[in-house]
Amino acid sequence: MAHTFLLEPGRWTLQGSWIERNSMPISVKGMTLVAWNRDNWFTMATKLKFPLSDRPEIALVYKGRLDDGERQYSFLLQHNLLGQVEGEGWIGPDTIVQHYWGLGVKVTTPGENRQRRSGFETLYRMSDDTYHLTSSILAGHFLSSTIEATLERQAK
Repeated sequence: MAHTFLLEPGRWTLQGSWIERNSMPISVKGMTLVAWNRDNWFTMATKLKFPLSDRPEIALVYKGRLDDGERQYSFLLQHNLLGQVEGEGWIGPDTIVQHYWGLGVKVTTPGENRQRRSGFETLYRMSDDTYHLTSSILAGHFLSSTIEATLERQAK
């Protein structure tokens, strides 16, 4: 069974929990769109919403390149909390793993420290239409937030 998320164009819904340090988990819902062009470039756009919270939406737009037959790729990411981000991804038999790091420090909350931000995501394939996502953002060497969610592919 080959990966369908990221490697194929599609629309995915996301539902799960957002966890921050010293806080209770809150519900998160979202949508991810994946598109490819003829030159092996992909675009992935994600919007996360917090329906039971006054927390602002999170928007992420990835642009990357993956050559046919390759299992590693690099990407640029525009993240409304982290700013301009650069990253890499690896495609394993059952998982897609991404690591990214902020190119500059963007502080969104007064009083937040100005540590370097980075992130890590693992997408585990449950089936062609379902993936489990675990994603974390780090400030320096410490976790600042985590998402655990299910991604489900929408009918074409």
